[in-house]
Amino acid sequence: MTKSTSASSTAVAFDDFEWLIGPDARELLSSTASSRNPLTAQVAELRGKCSPARTHLVLEQVVLRAKARAKFTAANLMFFTARGLEQATDEIVAGYKAARFPVGLRVLDLCCGIGGDLLALAQRGEAMGVDRDPIMALLAGANGRVAIEGSIERPSRAPDVTSRDVSEIDIGQCAAWHIDPDRRPSGRRTTHVALHEPGPEIIERLLAGNPHAAIKLAPAAELPTGWSAQAELEWISRGRECRQLVAWFGQLARHPGRRSATILGSDTTQYRTIVETDAKSPPVAERIGRYLFEPDAAVLAAKLGGTLAADHGLAALIAGGAYWTADRAVADPALGCFEVQEVMPFRMKPLKALLRSRNIGPLEIKKRGVEVDPAELRKQLNLSGDEAATLLLARIGKRVIAILARRVS
Repeated sequence: MTKSTSASSTAVAFDDFEWLIGPDARELLSSTASSRNPLTAQVAELRGKCSPARTHLVLEQVVLRAKARAKFTAANLMFFTARGLEQATDEIVAGYKAARFPVGLRVLDLCCGIGGDLLALAQRGEAMGVDRDPIMALLAGANGRVAIEGSIERPSRAPDVTSRDVSEIDIGQCAAWHIDPDRRPSGRRTTHVALHEPGPEIIERLLAGNPHAAIKLAPAAELPTGWSAQAELEWISRGRECRQLVAWFGQLARHPGRRSATILGSDTTQYRTIVETDAKSPPVAERIGRYLFEPDAAVLAAKLGGTLAADHGLAALIAGGAYWTADRAVADPALGCFEVQEVMPFRMKPLKALLRSRNIGPLEIKKRGVEVDPAELRKQLNLSGDEAATLLLARIGKRVIAILARRVS
């Protein structure tokens, strides 16, 4: 059991996807991507050369490749479905994860989708992808060939990809394995791992056959009993967004039974990891200091705010809260640092007057424990100045305060 067939997969026949990855479609994909003609003209031109289904595939692929550039440097040569792209691990996160896997030994990527993690694993040595959906397997294989042709870092060989149910795989024939269970087996996303496909029963069977594994999950996943004690649970973020939770088992776990949070930079070599400790919760500040701090999304998801605050000697704005303060700046990729400029009660009229007096226009709005829609508040403030600022809203007891600040790089 692996990823269910995507909407794009069910709408178009397998042989149409085979055509898409072949030489006959290559020129059409290139000319359509560079065309400046209206969509109606592009459709008419394509319809003169191929079927309605293949016309749809070409047009969709051009759109998906443009979206995929945020995830893959070789996006213009790769192949996607809408759902496959949405679920794919981007190459920086995938490269970071792959570094835990043994070099030169055979690894498996189960439920590989279009191959985001698989391509990174192939940089380490022999890798094989498995996906029940034959179209996903077809596209992952094509993307693997793109990789070996030199469009991204050259692996030793293109990964093999097979369309099979993961329950049929001999998991003992590899050094380690990675799996990305389908979170939408019924069409609706779920955070309950018990409802993923494959579910915990099959995953436990795979772990019994080979304990060295990485299980990719949603950041808010509700885990089966026992996983927290066995595995290292690592929340990974990039670009201030928590991208995924990975449960590392066996020799892939660096800190079994502990939580960790990793913040990735612009490549796989730039990262900051916080590991769970027995540090006490930070003290509550008597006042707001010169600087305010907000932990990265991965730190919050991993519930490691207290550990990070203790590392830097920060005080909490409120007990258990996610804003901290100090009179000195702290440079840490795991922390957003803001220099406080004004502190006032959160009331619309005086807040609007303050922002206009400071010629504020672009305004980043952040909130904790406050029922405010940032987009709606920005609209109500109706700012038109030239200076950028950050507005942080926080509840302290029964009061809601507004903190005007400048983000410190």
